[in-house]
Amino acid sequence: MASFRTLDDVNLKGKRVVCRVDLNVPVANGVVTDTTRIDRVAPTLREILNKGGALIVIAHFDRPKGTVVPEMSLKPIAPPLEKALGHPVRFVFTDWQSAPKVDVKPGECVLMENTRYHGGEEKNDAAFSRMLAGLGDIYVNDAFSAAHRAHSSTEGVAKLLPAYAGRAMEAELKALSAALEAPKRPVIAIVGGAKVSTKLDLLGNLVKKVDALVIGGAMANTFLYAQGHGVGKSLAEKDMADTARGILKTAEESGCAIILPVDVIVANEFKAHAQSHDYGVDAIPANGMILDLGPLSIDRIRSAIDDAHTLVWNGPLGAFEMEPFDAATVAAATHAAERTKAKKLISVAGGGDTVAALNHAKVVHDFTYVSTAGGAFLEWLEGKVLPGVKALEETGK
Repeated sequence: MASFRTLDDVNLKGKRVVCRVDLNVPVANGVVTDTTRIDRVAPTLREILNKGGALIVIAHFDRPKGTVVPEMSLKPIAPPLEKALGHPVRFVFTDWQSAPKVDVKPGECVLMENTRYHGGEEKNDAAFSRMLAGLGDIYVNDAFSAAHRAHSSTEGVAKLLPAYAGRAMEAELKALSAALEAPKRPVIAIVGGAKVSTKLDLLGNLVKKVDALVIGGAMANTFLYAQGHGVGKSLAEKDMADTARGILKTAEESGCAIILPVDVIVANEFKAHAQSHDYGVDAIPANGMILDLGPLSIDRIRSAIDDAHTLVWNGPLGAFEMEPFDAATVAAATHAAERTKAKKLISVAGGGDTVAALNHAKVVHDFTYVSTAGGAFLEWLEGKVLPGVKALEETGK
């Protein structure tokens, strides 16, 4: 894993610490409805305070496009952040048009207004980066979910101050390194979701890095079609057939076993508890649509998980939001969780639908690591350089 500095490498006492976190949480009627991201960064913020740092928290919220949009203020986030920290949090409003004067003493915490109120944030503007750097003595990035963006608060300021990874960032980078950079083999990847076209880079990178790749969800239909199987009325990108065949060829050349469905659950309509039947992939009726994997396919995935020491998962295997078409996703997730708890598997998962699927299966806390980062997690799996991570690595040398 590339070198980067953590909170273990700095004396925080008496230092003004600018800490970038992800507070882009759901808010309804001025009330935060899900504190998952707040809870994840609370340990880093608490540690900075406990070690005598003067804490200045910065974050974005939604997309105000460089203007002050009251509905996109971070002010409603202050109370749940204060509750998570068990420590007072003072909110500081600023439109960022001029450098704010922030009075914060060691052991105190302030939450700054939405960084995207300034038009230079998303442009990684040098002047705005300097304004952010002027707030403190050191910079801590604990927002992996925003690390794929080259913005002032994620990359620009990291080049102007001594930069360190927060505990959530550190945990994420270590987990992803264990999954793909230096994994315990064999490595299996499970990739689901609707479209091949949105995961081309992901599939292209994984077939060169993993020993086996399970393809599920609606994207599996495209691969079945590419192999000459009829898919009825199922969601499939038929214009991507040549691309799918190319991925299969690359996998064969790389020694990566591709695990596609051998049987599927087919219904005549897309709704919960619709009448459905199990069909072999060579016998799918013309008026049917594939909504999940069948029992034989589930058994194959279980066996593949049994053979692996490391699992990377992105995307559900079927229409898991509707019973009974959640069977394959729940079965695979439960089996992976059992292997993980038995210390026979390192399991790393991420992506919005994936987290929702693991929550549905009630195993999200049983995996080795579950990333709440959507785009950043996907780009990491695609083998892309994340600007926010690269900036930490550069200052860590």
